[in-house]
Amino acid sequence: MIEKLYHITFPVSDIKKTIAFYENVLGLKKRGEWPKYAEFDVGGIHFGFEQKGKLEIFLLVDNVDEAYESLKKKGVNFVTEPREMHWGARAATFVDPDGNRFTLEHFKK
Repeated sequence: MIEKLYHITFPVSDIKKTIAFYENVLGLKKRGEWPKYAEFDVGGIHFGFEQKGKLEIFLLVDNVDEAYESLKKKGVNFVTEPREMHWGARAATFVDPDGNRFTLEHFKK
């Protein structure tokens, strides 16, 4: 069902300092930058940094709707239903027993 870890978003206090560190000190390739968000490629996994954001892990699945239904039947606590996202994915978010956020997503082929 879950194919791979795709993206992790980390909360940061200062997006400009974060960008400078990951780009200039660690030498990572920046994929994109917005006023309060930046994304880097780390060996095929995307690291996102969001000013005053929340930790969130994105997992690729073959079909979000099917994964949502299957996991919901098993008692997984979803905080969003499957929906189209502005970045081109279809996604649904759940929390684990400790409240950690995971987003299942797939991209149209």
